[in-house]
Amino acid sequence: MWITTDGKPIGPREFMVRRLIRIMPLYWIATAATFAVAVLKPQFFFNTNSSIGNLIGSLFFVPIIRNEELHPVVEQGWTLSYEMFFYLIFSISLTLPEFRRLWFLMTALATAVIAHYLLPFGYVRVFTQPVILEFAAGIIIGRLWKQGFRLPFHTAIGLMILGFVLLLASDLLTHVDRVICWGIPAVLLLSGAVFAERERAAPKLAFLHFLGDASYSIYVWHVLTGILVTALLLRVGVPHAVQPALIVLGSLAFTIVCHLYIERPILRKMQPTRPQPAYRR
Repeated sequence: MWITTDGKPIGPREFMVRRLIRIMPLYWIATAATFAVAVLKPQFFFNTNSSIGNLIGSLFFVPIIRNEELHPVVEQGWTLSYEMFFYLIFSISLTLPEFRRLWFLMTALATAVIAHYLLPFGYVRVFTQPVILEFAAGIIIGRLWKQGFRLPFHTAIGLMILGFVLLLASDLLTHVDRVICWGIPAVLLLSGAVFAERERAAPKLAFLHFLGDASYSIYVWHVLTGILVTALLLRVGVPHAVQPALIVLGSLAFTIVCHLYIERPILRKMQPTRPQPAYRR
């Protein structure tokens, strides 16, 4: 978000409209589809609350809370709830002069985390969990990138390796907050990849670029499609040895179709375009 808005004349309203258009339509479709399948085949969704209340809450990023965790109909959609909270804070920062935005964002996120430990329960406590500090880390990396910060290539690769090793070891840290056991490795992996590419640009592979474009569809649909593909394979009687590969391939194929024929048309139709200056009309 920092890189895409830095130095650009974008206000809070335009920012939020663009974010909502990017996220909500596909998420609403996936939520409705998951809800329908969960109602018809509840045995496929052991942990999904398929009540009308949770459906409505999920559509607006405030699903039910269980054990101080968000549980929307699309289970992985809990991350979008935190993203929406961050977008609200970020949109406020766009009302400030550019040199104050960074300090405002860092202060707001830190204050929110402090509030988490002072509040006894409820949505405010859940939305202010330390996981939101990962947004602060992303902002700092974006800021460094925009300022032209560089790391030696081998140092950046070392950060990636360290992050990967720590990520593998995260299962051993079962009683440590996720912002430490997962957040720190993620920051090391991201910063290493970003600054390694600045030193030695990676080859442009069209297929990987396409998967990047389709990543949101993959994220939104992968659980539902994985469940449906698994059910199909079990019904057909496919050998267990090949099921994992077929589940991944089948889910990927379905989500790519969703990207091409649902997500892209929606974005083309709904995404607002900025008016061109008179000299370019």
